[in-house]
Amino acid sequence: MRVLLVEDYAPLSKAVTQGLREAGFAVDLAADGHEGWHYARSGDYDVIILDVMLPAMDGLTILKRLRDAGRHTHVLLLTAKDTVQDRVDGLNLGADDYLVKPFAFEELLARVRALVRRRYDTKNPVLRVDDLQIDTRSRAVKRGDETIELTAREYALLEYLAARAGELVSRTEIWESVYDFHSSAVSNVVDVYVGYLRKKLERPNRPRLIHTRRGQGYMLGEGK
Repeated sequence: MRVLLVEDYAPLSKAVTQGLREAGFAVDLAADGHEGWHYARSGDYDVIILDVMLPAMDGLTILKRLRDAGRHTHVLLLTAKDTVQDRVDGLNLGADDYLVKPFAFEELLARVRALVRRRYDTKNPVLRVDDLQIDTRSRAVKRGDETIELTAREYALLEYLAARAGELVSRTEIWESVYDFHSSAVSNVVDVYVGYLRKKLERPNRPRLIHTRRGQGYMLGEGK
């Protein structure tokens, strides 16, 4: 899943970026409002974490521009101000959630995950496809009673496919969701990692989980 963080305070942005990446997210980082607006309007993000007080362009202006442009990306606002009016202003402009500084990273992560679930229209943090079970809180994966060990990149790919289970997902969509803006992986990396997943997930005498549509992309589970 891909997140944009727009935050000008370097120690905080560094810590949040590291934490999100360790949790399996691809993260793009912008340090001021102009850069944040450029990323927000150009990329397809699952969640945008947006500081309200930014140099060059404030967060509420970015939020208003996004909504005026018809962009529906879920936005979590960060602010040092904790007044009812501040929260009301942000929510009225189209924010999806609000977090006051200072905050615990665990709470931020939980809110981001909740917004991701909302985007893919699921309430349950445990994703199930056939006998495959993915706990998005702990990043634990099981097929039947067997625990499957995955790398961070393999898990990120699997969670994205599971969130869109039954849908045909193109290689471009996978790339844009699993890799951040500055990734420099080779062109066939999606196919390579799908191959890794197949080796770890597929079992004899059990239904195939990952299906290929040649020239189009991949699908986890049976089609809708």
